[in-house]
Amino acid sequence: MKKIVAFAGSNSAQSINKQLVTWAANQAEGIESTVLDLNDFEMPIFSIDREKDSGIHQLAKDFKETLQSADGIMISFAEHNGNVSTAFKNIYDWMSRLGAPIWMNKPMMVMATSPGQRGGKSVLEIVTSSFPRRGAEIASSFSLPSFNENFENSKGISNPELKAEFEEALAKFVKAL
Repeated sequence: MKKIVAFAGSNSAQSINKQLVTWAANQAEGIESTVLDLNDFEMPIFSIDREKDSGIHQLAKDFKETLQSADGIMISFAEHNGNVSTAFKNIYDWMSRLGAPIWMNKPMMVMATSPGQRGGKSVLEIVTSSFPRRGAEIASSFSLPSFNENFENSKGISNPELKAEFEEALAKFVKAL
């Protein structure tokens, strides 16, 4: 059975991206999914000096080891000022010190959502253009605009057109595993 690791690029307890990625990971039939919480991997802010003094943080090693154990990675990114969140960027920076390629050439489904009409498209543009240079095989991407109008906790994506778009993106990801 194929395995995926899924997580939100957010450390908010109320993260709409965590709601989306948790639901999305459970839509992949016949796939074993593990949903991570970035709060379980909170580390000091990365710096070269800190790495020199203390080495690479154990939680960065644990995070990368968890990703290594999967066949694919699913992430829903929070957009903070048009970019990835600080919580995600810190883990990414620590993990980058463990050698290239960061994403280990694994298939990825990248997503984003927001309360607004763009649905985190700015962060997806950054991720889809930069992650392949770091060993990501972006199999698909999906943006869910206006989260509060288009997502219901018990049902998931409520807008039929957006749900069909999501299902197409998920099928591409699963095929790439």
